[in-house]
Amino acid sequence: MYSEKVLEHFRSPKNLGELEVYDGVGYVGDPGCGDHLKVWIKVDDDRIKEIAFKCQGCPAAIATSSMMTELVKGMKIDEASKITDHLISVSLGGLPEPKEHCSNLGASALRAAIDDYYSRERLKEDS
Repeated sequence: MYSEKVLEHFRSPKNLGELEVYDGVGYVGDPGCGDHLKVWIKVDDDRIKEIAFKCQGCPAAIATSSMMTELVKGMKIDEASKITDHLISVSLGGLPEPKEHCSNLGASALRAAIDDYYSRERLKEDS
């Protein structure tokens, strides 16, 4: 049912945990299936230097969250904001059709963390 890449990221998720010091945090949940994802980012010189996540969900939700962190780590923040659920799924070798929605969690939580980062930056500028 799942590709080897999906199973690898599910069994040994990359960047699992949370950041104590962060510049942005995003949270999303899927009420339809009960999956939840929280993402923390640390930005330095306009790049995502550190990223961490905690996910409560199925193997596909955990694997897509892990893959998302691997894709964007070191990426410029504006490039990272363009990551799509399709790219995450393709990077994992695809997902079974009933699990395709799981890849939305990673992209959505990342965008929420980036939005939070920009909000915090605006507050600093206004101070």
